[in-house]
Amino acid sequence: MFARKIRVEYEDHGQELPCPMKWLDSFSMRNFTNASVFDDTVPVSDGRMEIGTNVPLEQLREAMEDWFRRKGYVAKDSKLSLEEI
Repeated sequence: MFARKIRVEYEDHGQELPCPMKWLDSFSMRNFTNASVFDDTVPVSDGRMEIGTNVPLEQLREAMEDWFRRKGYVAKDSKLSLEEI
């Protein structure tokens, strides 16, 4: 089910930093009931998630970016990067 491992980082003052587990967990729990396309996501540590094969990476990045901005975790101009590892 969680066949893909991804790295999730955000930009802060020109540095790429791993997204804290708290942020990833917040996103995953919110989407557990509200967005079925992201049901197959589970955070495993800071900057690391495992996702299912049917989770679209670009759509996941956009949704996480939006959620993190609304929660105040990242600045409005900050970008996330998701990369399969």
